Amino acid sequence: MAIKFDGVDAPYSADDPLPWLPFEPHAGLVAVKLYAADPECGEVILLLRAPPGAELPAHRSTGRTTIFTLQGRWKYREHDWVAGPGSVVLEPGDTRHTPQVLADGTDDTILFVVASGDLQLLDADDRVIGVENWRSATDRYLSYCRANDITPCDPTRPLMARPTTSTIDRGFHDKS
Repeated sequence: MAIKFDGVDAPYSADDPLPWLPFEPHAGLVAVKLYAADPECGEVILLLRAPPGAELPAHRSTGRTTIFTLQGRWKYREHDWVAGPGSVVLEPGDTRHTPQVLADGTDDTILFVVASGDLQLLDADDRVIGVENWRSATDRYLSYCRANDITPCDPTRPLMARPTTSTIDRGFHDKS
């Protein structure tokens, strides 16, 4: 679905039809809900859900990441601060950290994440053992849909929508 702004599609998405995708093999009970993946700039927009006490793999981000905490509490093992509901973390590229969900709650932690570049998964010696990015997120989504008989949408389409003559001619308020 899209809202038109000066003839340009500005996509929006209802949450309900998007499946939670297991973030295997990286983090057990952690799941992601992919909203968009942009191959042009290497960006993903997703929700991440993790149970109390979960630890995600140590990683290094090659691009910037913005994280808004919707629910729960989490931190990086390497730091003392704690993010809770309403917290925003603006993470620069080329930083190493290990996200941990605090075990002090009963509800899952849910984060809204906008990340660009690669997420390089690291072993204990800081060697790259895996890479997550827009392509792996798209592949995970499409594979999950195929395996569960779900008709997928194209997660790369929303961010690559461009105005066409017909959308410009119809104008902003046209609902067709």
